[in-house]
Amino acid sequence: MEAHQILQRLRALDSPRDREGMPASGSIPGALGISVAKLRVIAQVIGVDHDLALELWTSGIHEARILATIVDDPKRVSREQLQSWVEDFDSWDLCDQACMNLFWRTECCVEVAFEWAERDEEFVKRAAFALMARLATKRAKAPDELLESFLPVIERASDDDRNFVRKAVNWALRGIGKRNANLNELAIASAGRLRARDTRSARWIANGALRELTSDQV
Repeated sequence: MEAHQILQRLRALDSPRDREGMPASGSIPGALGISVAKLRVIAQVIGVDHDLALELWTSGIHEARILATIVDDPKRVSREQLQSWVEDFDSWDLCDQACMNLFWRTECCVEVAFEWAERDEEFVKRAAFALMARLATKRAKAPDELLESFLPVIERASDDDRNFVRKAVNWALRGIGKRNANLNELAIASAGRLRARDTRSARWIANGALRELTSDQV
């Protein structure tokens, strides 16, 4: 299937009514209001196609870019592509879908996570911690030492009070703390240090993490 055919199909699914009910895409110029569930149905027909993913991303259409993150081949994704795509993030859902569908499965995901955590752009920084969260919950072979090395980075970013950043930092801390008993103890200690800070963001992150990581269920 050619890119122009897919874009035509996406435009045919454009629904103002659905768009109004999707706050994530409702504020994005040019968003079509197509759910991720519908995009995944289209992706099943496409299969894995790296070149097509690049074309879909270039279109600039919000849903086409999410679709690109689903059909791309992580083995063919370069560090340069990740750097290029992360610069285009303009919403939390595009950021999260890219990280959860594709970025975490690439060879350089750990390297860019550390790098992006030091960047100032809101969605680039969010991507760093979305990646850490995804690696903690989905990469079975990720060693404890790697996930532990994320904790100082999380603590450094915890004073950032921007909503999309602090939520991702909290997400990463909780993901690490739910991995196993050893990391749970380390994450709780990290949250304890954050709770002692004098910034509202750090305390919000700490309280949310501690509430879950010390729960009977965890």
